[in-house]
Amino acid sequence: MTELDWVPQSCTLPTEERPLRIAEWDALFTEHLTSLSRPGAQRLRLEFSGSAQVADRTRDLAERESGCCSFFTFTFTFTADGGAVRLDVAVDAVHEPVLRALAERATRPAGLTEQR
Repeated sequence: MTELDWVPQSCTLPTEERPLRIAEWDALFTEHLTSLSRPGAQRLRLEFSGSAQVADRTRDLAERESGCCSFFTFTFTFTADGGAVRLDVAVDAVHEPVLRALAERATRPAGLTEQR
C-alpha cells in the first residue's frame, strides 16, 4: 500500500496536489490535535487546541476538502473563550474506509489513540 492508496477514486483533487493536502492535514494533526473519537462507524470527531487562527485554518482546510471530496460532511465548532476547535466528520457507508484511514492518519503524528 502506498501513501495515497486510501484516497478514493471519487476525489477530484489533482493527483499532484494530493501529497500537499495530506501534508496540511498532518501538520494540523501534529500541531493542534488534542483528541479523536469515533462516535459511530461513519463519524469521526477531531478536537484541536488553539486560537482563532487555528479555527480559521481548520475551517479553510475542511472547506477545501469538501470541494474535492464531496462525500465528506464537516461540522465545525469553535469556542473562543476556551480555545477549542471541534471538527465532526461524517461519511456515507461506502466511504467509511476513507474515514477510518483519516482517523488512523490523525493518530500517528499526534501520538493519540482512538477513543470510541
